[in-house]
Amino acid sequence: MSPRTEHRVRNDPAQYDDLTDQWWRPHGKFAALHWLARARAGLIPDPPRPGAPLLDVACGAGLLQPHLTGRLAGWVHTGVDLSLLSLRQARTHGVTAVAADAGRLPFADHSFECVVAGEVLEHLPDLPSAVAEICRVLAPGGTLVMDTLNNTWLCRLALVRIAEHLPGGPPAGVHDPALLVSPNVLNELLAQHGVRMHRPTGLRPAAGQYLAWLARRREDVTMLPTRSVSMLYQATATKDAS
Repeated sequence: MSPRTEHRVRNDPAQYDDLTDQWWRPHGKFAALHWLARARAGLIPDPPRPGAPLLDVACGAGLLQPHLTGRLAGWVHTGVDLSLLSLRQARTHGVTAVAADAGRLPFADHSFECVVAGEVLEHLPDLPSAVAEICRVLAPGGTLVMDTLNNTWLCRLALVRIAEHLPGGPPAGVHDPALLVSPNVLNELLAQHGVRMHRPTGLRPAAGQYLAWLARRREDVTMLPTRSVSMLYQATATKDAS
């Protein structure tokens, strides 16, 4: 842990600047974000046309970009984040990187046919405003791809208090348990803006691969779907076409 992070309050965005050298390390503090980026990419639809715009909210250092290949190669990847140091790295990986807050996106209405909000919703002090902005910039008929942490006692215990002390877990202090997001709350907020959330699915790391990763015999871990959404979950949503 950086000496500076020991003095940060929980959920302080400056922690990402403190740990900026960790973004692309397979066994670094952000290793699990790489695993989640690959799982997130699996939910992104094929681009409707070459050059279709995709917005990555809280893109960090651009971890989604390596997965926008093959059937996803037609998307043009724009990312927003508060961390200037992270955005600098995102640019080097081919992301059109913009410094912006999720609650004040500097884009016109209906600008993006896909919006990705991965591991960001549980960090937002004003979730309703951010959801409204995400829905505003999503084009009619467009797809929203999300993953976040559920607001349950099990998630607060397992993925915040305990996981912060495990290899591959989140950096200490990066989450504020008070900001975790239940699927029901998220569904209600999206519905207010004409965006329909589809059934969420839980996620967990493949146990055997995680053990191999711990032993430094693997550089990544596959995230597997689970029926339970009591901890980490992902979902897609569609904006009404009218």
